[in-house]
Amino acid sequence: MYLSKRQKEILDHVLRNGEVFVDDLANEFDVSPQTIRMDLRELDKAEKLERTHGGARAKNGKKNLAYEERKEIAAAEKVGIGHAAAKLIPDNASLFINIGTTTEAVSDALGQHSGLLIITNNINVASNLALGEANEIVVAGGTVRASDGGIIGEATVDFINQFMVDFAIIGTSAIAEDGALLDFDYREVKVSQAIMKNARHVILVADGTKLGRKAHARIGHISQIDTFVTDAIQSDDLRQLCLDADIDIIETKTD
Repeated sequence: MYLSKRQKEILDHVLRNGEVFVDDLANEFDVSPQTIRMDLRELDKAEKLERTHGGARAKNGKKNLAYEERKEIAAAEKVGIGHAAAKLIPDNASLFINIGTTTEAVSDALGQHSGLLIITNNINVASNLALGEANEIVVAGGTVRASDGGIIGEATVDFINQFMVDFAIIGTSAIAEDGALLDFDYREVKVSQAIMKNARHVILVADGTKLGRKAHARIGHISQIDTFVTDAIQSDDLRQLCLDADIDIIETKTD
């Protein structure tokens, strides 16, 4: 389904807040409630959200959004997160980068680094960096997921387990209120778990739309990471979880 700019922004609001209301959206976008209702009907028909009385809410979390749609959600925030995370990586370091549009934003920002050994199960990350000669790119073996170029499966896990690297750059599809890191594909989860286990410093990159989303496969808990790079932490409970676990928090949103 083709999404208009307004529909993408509505979907962004739904993912960030869990629920939205027609009158609020009409005021924000300066359009009629009827126009918003039409947008919500189309998004509901395309299974991007669920309509409610007077508004809409996020889907139930059985499957993720399509890759191109995920790239559009919080796109500017992901660029900022990518640059902030890249600044944490020194030249001549070794690192994993896993599947995700936010981790791809980090790879975009690593172009000026040199001497890096980058091991990834994300074909898009490899493509972003492969043309440069300053860094060595290693692509994990396994099954390529056609929907987004992610490489998954037991062969991928075995490949990752051969390494011990300085940093892991990981993304997640959802962060539950209790700090659980969640995803939609259990095969991807197993790879992410191996990546976290085999890195000395784990950096989670995730924008605010991931908080409170629902997904059914558990990667781990936020207490297992060392640094959390995000646009903004809107939840006091999540912030306290990070502080209790002595996690370094980097927020890119300044206003």
